[in-house]
Amino acid sequence: MRPADNSIQIELHVPNFELVKDFYGKLGFVVIWERKPEEKKGYLVIKRNNNILCFWPGNEHVTEQSYFKNFPSDTKRGYGVEIVIMTENIDELYEKAQAFCKIVDPLQKQPWGLKDFRIEDPFGFYLRFTEPHNILDDSNAVD
Repeated sequence: MRPADNSIQIELHVPNFELVKDFYGKLGFVVIWERKPEEKKGYLVIKRNNNILCFWPGNEHVTEQSYFKNFPSDTKRGYGVEIVIMTENIDELYEKAQAFCKIVDPLQKQPWGLKDFRIEDPFGFYLRFTEPHNILDDSNAVD
């Protein structure tokens, strides 16, 4: 078995890979690999710079997952979770995003010195795009 190249993985459960590829493709993500949805076997991995997102299963079986089947299928998927995506040229990406995204918070410089903006994806996931930084550096904390 090959050892893992990273120690954290974000997996978003969605009913439609085509919508994922269209929406995230407009944000600069590219497909790394995909297993077409077939019952509970679909999987999609996309990447933008060093940001990797994974999606499962890409069809109606999304509501049958053992934990998530406890919630109504129209529950906002991103409630209580913010997915942070670091990006160069944040001003340029924000201009592009305004044309097709639901902007939750506009582009602005935050008290910790970084510019960011927040959007909602077509499935209700809450995404924050921010300038690249080292999250382990405590100088990013608000004083």
